[in-house]
Amino acid sequence: MGKGLSGKRVVLAASRKTEEMSLLVKKQGGTPIVRSLQGTVFLASDEGKPALLEAIEKGFDWAIFTTGIGTEALLEMADEIALKDTFMTQLQQAKLATRGYKTFGVLSKLGLEPDVKDDDGTVAGLMNKLNDVSFDNKRVLVQLHGENVPRLITYLQNKGAMVNQLLPYQHVPPDEKTISLLLQEINNDEIDAICFTSAIQVRSLFRYINNQKDSDTFIDALNNKVVAVAVGKVTAEALEEEGIKRIVYPEFERMGAMIIELSRYFSEKGKSESKRN
Repeated sequence: MGKGLSGKRVVLAASRKTEEMSLLVKKQGGTPIVRSLQGTVFLASDEGKPALLEAIEKGFDWAIFTTGIGTEALLEMADEIALKDTFMTQLQQAKLATRGYKTFGVLSKLGLEPDVKDDDGTVAGLMNKLNDVSFDNKRVLVQLHGENVPRLITYLQNKGAMVNQLLPYQHVPPDEKTISLLLQEINNDEIDAICFTSAIQVRSLFRYINNQKDSDTFIDALNNKVVAVAVGKVTAEALEEEGIKRIVYPEFERMGAMIIELSRYFSEKGKSESKRN
């Protein structure tokens, strides 16, 4: 396959691994532009330690992990309160469930084998896999991922679970100057595609746009001029919820696969336009 991104200006909305993705864009002939829309992710350890300590003291029957970085953060917190070994022993004895391939990978490196894992990286997919599990009077530890996940918590509580929610890190809103600059670049036709690597990036961007009461113009731009790209199904769904109809995303959630899929999209689009001419 040729360099499908030749002459294309590609915005990267991520805050992590931007150098790696930039290199991939360049290899496909494109120009990467970093406009982080995720804000700073920070460990809320002082707030999280009491909740983790309570979970360890009371014990738990199930532990549900939703992100790899959150799983690692909980272990770091446990280490800081000198209870990492106790926490690991409890995890080895409990039933485990995971959402997302990165989370599964972290647990695998720790020698932990999940009893339940999703098929598609979504919370809905995880809940579907938990449908046949009895949680009646079970203590369930749930690692949240930067935001609350009310439908998962409600789902577990409706099944009789006693839920202990742990939020090891949070998202800070992105710099408004960054969003303003991105919108200006889009209005000036200086951008060909925007790559989103998480749903929070989508929500952060649209929260700002909705406050500015200019969502219709932006949605029209993404549906007709600027290609919206998602790293996977979860992020694509977040875009769909905001009214974006044209979304490019790979079958398997990988940043490299996302860039290749975008390159393929532009290559095929170019061939189609050549045939019409």
